[in-house]
Amino acid sequence: MSLFSVPGARISFDVVGDDGPAVVALHGLTSSRRREELMQLDVANHVPGVRLLRYDARGHGRSTGRARPEDYRWPRLAEDLLALVDDVFPGESVHGVGPSMGTATLLHAALSRPDRFRTLTLMVPPTAWASRRARAAGYEEAASLVETEGVAAFVGADDAPRPPAVAHTPVGVPDVPTGLLPAVMRGAASSDLPRPQVVATIRVPTLVLAWTHDEGHPLSTAETLTSLLPDTTLRIAETPDDLATWPSLVARHVLAQG
Repeated sequence: MSLFSVPGARISFDVVGDDGPAVVALHGLTSSRRREELMQLDVANHVPGVRLLRYDARGHGRSTGRARPEDYRWPRLAEDLLALVDDVFPGESVHGVGPSMGTATLLHAALSRPDRFRTLTLMVPPTAWASRRARAAGYEEAASLVETEGVAAFVGADDAPRPPAVAHTPVGVPDVPTGLLPAVMRGAASSDLPRPQVVATIRVPTLVLAWTHDEGHPLSTAETLTSLLPDTTLRIAETPDDLATWPSLVARHVLAQG
């Protein structure tokens, strides 16, 4: 494990592979490298012949952070990503792969530095724009619940049915320290994807991977992104078997661009 310093945090990361295209793998809100493996969302781990950079976002997993909501807003996470990529893969364009919060981070980073990305893989894009407001209110309520009743109450309050594609995987608990979790949730509450007309300016070849029956990751966001981005393919998983095809889809997408 290595650590990379950014303002207000130390980012825990590792690099696997000695040759091939540079790939960076992100994760979702309250998750981590370890939790993505448990959830079978570590699709970039299965792309052969690449140099894979994996890291925990600030405040998540083995990375450190501060109890400041502004530190966990998506544009700030994009700054962390770009700084880390510049350090690990200086001067190279990378292939970015990430679910949910990772998707949001990649979009903000690609708009800031489009030269740094050769392809994007946007997995289960989160609520955005009109659908974001209700979700943001839920994050604020979750932050208050953690502060008043603890993490167990927060986990127990989530009674939403799981998407069929991942119903067979472990649920797990947030991989975020209790003292940071309210700030992490409030940072997410105050975040959104870039405006649609701005997203449409991204020219990076993009694969969008979505699944069905998930209010936190609605198909409407995936479909809108697909309609906005000029070089995009959308694939939708309805079953665990569909989900099992994602590593090969990502491998083809990455290796086709070299």
